[in-house]
Amino acid sequence: MSPTVRTEDLVDAKEVAELLGLSHSNATSTYLHRYPDMPRPVVDRGPNRARLWLRPEIEAWARTRAPQATKPQEALPGGPSPAKPGQRPPRTGN
Repeated sequence: MSPTVRTEDLVDAKEVAELLGLSHSNATSTYLHRYPDMPRPVVDRGPNRARLWLRPEIEAWARTRAPQATKPQEALPGGPSPAKPGQRPPRTGN
């Protein structure tokens, strides 16, 4: 028998990026190459096709990576605050 997946637990690259605090869904692909311990998509139909991950796996992985995920500029006093999921980071400069 095939494993059962709750459809409401499936998330696409955009949602993965939001869960990880990334600014763009393309960064999800970069993370897949950079972090071998990142959960792999449960649905991967090939190049230029949708990939789907399990939300609980991404959330659990994000909790283990939280200290490393902080960008250097955000760690500096006076640096910009990190954006919340679904929110743009604050504008800097002019």
